Amino acid sequence: MKYCLLLIHLAITVGYAQYAGHAGTIGSTAMHKDSSAFVAWAKTCTVQRGYQDISNPSLGYASVGDSSKAIGKADGIGVVSLGDGGIAILTFSTPIVDGSGYDFAVFENSFDGMFLELAFVEVSSDGIHFFRFPTTSNLQDTMQYDNAAVMDCSKLNNLAGKYIVNYGTPFDLQELSGIPGLDINHITHIKIIDVVGSLNPMYARYDSNHHVINDPWPTPYPSCGFDLDAVGVIHQDVAGISEWQNNISLNIYPNPFSDIITINNTSENNLSIDISLLDGRSVMQLVVNRTEKQTITTTEWQAGTYIVSGTSSNKKQIFLIIKQ
Repeated sequence: MKYCLLLIHLAITVGYAQYAGHAGTIGSTAMHKDSSAFVAWAKTCTVQRGYQDISNPSLGYASVGDSSKAIGKADGIGVVSLGDGGIAILTFSTPIVDGSGYDFAVFENSFDGMFLELAFVEVSSDGIHFFRFPTTSNLQDTMQYDNAAVMDCSKLNNLAGKYIVNYGTPFDLQELSGIPGLDINHITHIKIIDVVGSLNPMYARYDSNHHVINDPWPTPYPSCGFDLDAVGVIHQDVAGISEWQNNISLNIYPNPFSDIITINNTSENNLSIDISLLDGRSVMQLVVNRTEKQTITTTEWQAGTYIVSGTSSNKKQIFLIIKQ
């Protein structure tokens, strides 16, 4: 019987630790702010502050930073604190589109990657109707996290703020495909909503499985709640880029790969290729001439996700490939 109970316990534990882990670990999806995958950043931001402590409104609202801190490239320093249940809505110079892999990433300022302040992410293609990414929080819900919280981000999915400062949490618009009223190839607005984090049913917020989301609470300070640093764009609808991306001018296979990958340039132009890890570290740079194939040995590469950028004059195509 003890053996059976142990197996059940292990099955539950493994089942819950099923998502990407901390930045720098194998399989992590954390994207460094300097990654070549980012082609643009949020242009405008409006903020509706939440209380420092939703259970004690007399303390007032969060007040650190202002909406301008969420505009432009992530820097890990200037942020806008949303407070309990606070909201930020961001817009972009051109619409975000559904490309290959992740399409944008949200940056918070967790100082150690263990104390995490989380947020829901919603998108809109008209600025009126917003649709939320399906979320999962398999964190424990028996003891309230406080200012000494140690949280395991591998138990979180589609919640912004799961990574340490300077590393964004990426989102894939394909997950919202087919929703009436949403054009995933014309995203104009992104909404960030603090999850509060309280286990008190009066204030609790829930994931898509109706599991309460636990994060540090109360945090009755001006800097409380989700601290929004930036939103970086990976795929956008830019004249001259989107048309080039729609042409099959660069093929990379196999994907996932193991010991080799082949880069096939089917365009009429020479392409400058940059291959890097999600954390921004460059692995290889090369030129693939027009209508040429190059095979690269990858035996020594670590397992994980790589970004391949192909550039010709002002045109750029980005792929995400996975080494098993």
